Amino acid sequence: MHALYDTIGLNYADLRRPDPRIRKMIDAALGDAETVLNVGAGAGSYEPDGRRITAVEPSREMIAQRKASDATVIQGYAEDLPFEDNAFDAAMAVLTIHHWTDKKRGVAEMRRVTRNRIVFLTYDPSFRDLWLFDYFPKLAALDEGKMPPIEDFESWLGPVTVSPVLVPYNCTDGFVAAYWRRPAAYLDEKVRAAMSPFWAMGDISEELGRLKSDLESGTWDARYGGLVGLDALDCGYRIIESVLQS
Repeated sequence: MHALYDTIGLNYADLRRPDPRIRKMIDAALGDAETVLNVGAGAGSYEPDGRRITAVEPSREMIAQRKASDATVIQGYAEDLPFEDNAFDAAMAVLTIHHWTDKKRGVAEMRRVTRNRIVFLTYDPSFRDLWLFDYFPKLAALDEGKMPPIEDFESWLGPVTVSPVLVPYNCTDGFVAAYWRRPAAYLDEKVRAAMSPFWAMGDISEELGRLKSDLESGTWDARYGGLVGLDALDCGYRIIESVLQS
């Protein structure tokens, strides 16, 4: 099976540095878990300190970019986790479920190998209150096709706690909405290269041209300049937390 990030993962670790404020939220959601499985672990972003980490990631390119740590790293897929039942206190999956070929099976596998808690950082595809959709409407179609709605997590896991993740204006993790207050960043090909949706959208030269023109003319500022006064913004990202029932 081809791993997408073998292609798009170049320089990923440099552009997708975990934001400490988001890291703190994920760490809190993991509770007192001592053993944590990170599924779709990428380059290891948001793996908490002071716990025993096992990371599963399909892409060799992403594994190669991991910083040295005590984590056990396995090349593999969410849909077929190579562990015994109830092997971990908690499992986490950060901005990855939209890449899974069988989301229901992947979540079932996480549930099988986890005793206490499952934590996702994901995106709510029903969220549309973001200026990026005005310039890149294809993003909405991608979200609807790949991002599972919150209701799916409830059907897979039972009751869940859903918490909004406010994105800081100076977010260090370059995911899609990270530059909501820095719109010129989206004109940089290197920045877009670390965002899988921009690869999936194909040719967006017309959309980029309109954004560039509106930034130069002041049109963007006239429409969205009020964002400049905000320190953080709800861009649709959510932490989904499941406390498992024995």
